[in-house]
Amino acid sequence: MPDIIEKILDSYWFDILARVLLTLVFWTSGLAKLFDFTANAGIMDDFGLQPGWAYNLVTLILQIGASLMIICNKGVWLATGALAVFTVLTIPVAHPFWAKEGEEAFRDMTVALEHASVIGGLAIFALYSRYRASNCW
Repeated sequence: MPDIIEKILDSYWFDILARVLLTLVFWTSGLAKLFDFTANAGIMDDFGLQPGWAYNLVTLILQIGASLMIICNKGVWLATGALAVFTVLTIPVAHPFWAKEGEEAFRDMTVALEHASVIGGLAIFALYSRYRASNCW
């Protein structure tokens, strides 16, 4: 492996950047739920998750909190596990491709497959974090 690549991969800042990018989809979604709480609580209600405000609150705490744990390398196994379970549960709630037809089924199946890839990335990161101990503080 070229020296420059080794230096980048061993860099503290590259490690933090990778953690931020891995969790990007979660913490940005959590912030959206926080900043437009009422609208997102309504979306939860629309999915049959009631009371919507409670599901929205728990979801945003999970998404932001677990993301911060991963970024800071604190309890990564717990945070990655929680986000993986959350991500699996979103498939039957928000993306039930098996109950749809045509373009809508294809779109939801694509999202479900993307979710499976994210879960794989979280699993790999849980393994990686056992061997790399960079913390954000």
